[in-house]
Amino acid sequence: MKIGREFLSFAVAGVIGFVVDVTVLYLLAPLLGWYGARVVSFLAAATTTWLYNRRYTFAASAAGAATGRSVWREYLGYLTTMLVGAVLNYSAYVLTLHWVEGRWAAALGVALGSIAGLGANFLSARYLVFRSHRNGG
Repeated sequence: MKIGREFLSFAVAGVIGFVVDVTVLYLLAPLLGWYGARVVSFLAAATTTWLYNRRYTFAASAAGAATGRSVWREYLGYLTTMLVGAVLNYSAYVLTLHWVEGRWAAALGVALGSIAGLGANFLSARYLVFRSHRNGG
């Protein structure tokens, strides 16, 4: 089942994105605070997952050029469609910071936020951003 493999690969991208997200968050939090750093860390993670999903999950290596669609347009489209998941993600993050104390509260918030946005982000990526890659052009 192709959608199952795509979802699993999308989840792998999410784990990689999570590592990027938490790393950037903890590096920037002393400068930008937990909320400002989270915006930057989310963008870093989203960029990472876009690159992975483009290359592996939705096999865009040749298909992207075949569609005539600019890479930058695809990237901006990806970020735009991830906004629904981003709202769920950031909301879970903020709620976690309000309810949980301790050194790893922010990392837990990122994890819960990632899980909250996973389904919406996968469907958006599969059916909106990378649909031409699946259909062969």
